Amino acid sequence: MSTGWGVLHLFCKLTPSADRAAVLAAVESTADDDHQVLAVAVFGHKADVGFMALGPDLWRLRGLQTSLQRAGLDIADSYVSMTEVSEYAPDLPPEMKSPRLHPQLPPEGKRAFCFYPMSKRRDTVAEGSGNWFTLPYDTRRELMYEHGTSGRKFRGRIVQVVTGSTGVDDFEWGVTLFGEHLDDLKDVVYTMRFDEASAIYGEFGTFYTGLLADPSTVADRIGLQ
Repeated sequence: MSTGWGVLHLFCKLTPSADRAAVLAAVESTADDDHQVLAVAVFGHKADVGFMALGPDLWRLRGLQTSLQRAGLDIADSYVSMTEVSEYAPDLPPEMKSPRLHPQLPPEGKRAFCFYPMSKRRDTVAEGSGNWFTLPYDTRRELMYEHGTSGRKFRGRIVQVVTGSTGVDDFEWGVTLFGEHLDDLKDVVYTMRFDEASAIYGEFGTFYTGLLADPSTVADRIGLQ
């Protein structure tokens, strides 16, 4: 039995055949008491709209993907991961583990959204950098504690959802950030990149940024009529 939820990020482009009613129906039919679907109006050329879906039934998440494609959206990029509790925080009490395994989203008042995947570097010594996975566990845990300390300075300003993707997608984690303003997202990512765990050992994928709203409002904002 899985200890975490499946998480599916979909980033889509509009096509001439995109059907507003079908897109909204796809979201509505996926969301229930156990499954959440967030809609994002995406900035930039990489996508028009994004969806973050999470819940225990992986087939239900896959059904959302199928329904959005049938509704005329072109999926330009995606990411698959699972909610998890970090191996560097094994002693968390249950009340702190639950929000990580079963987050309730979106956080109130935080409409700015950012998603990016990341991994830990595994260069050889000859390549002149470092291999995170050859470090002793205690060293890795200390570096992650430092990294977490930097993140905690943004408590109340940022909500971060880190999901695991080792073995299920190209990177090892997916990071989803929620803030009130875009500069909240910029400031936390910039600050945490100076930590050794990130500066020396972090590798990052494509960033997607946008604004959260209810699906109908997002459809309006991206011109899905």
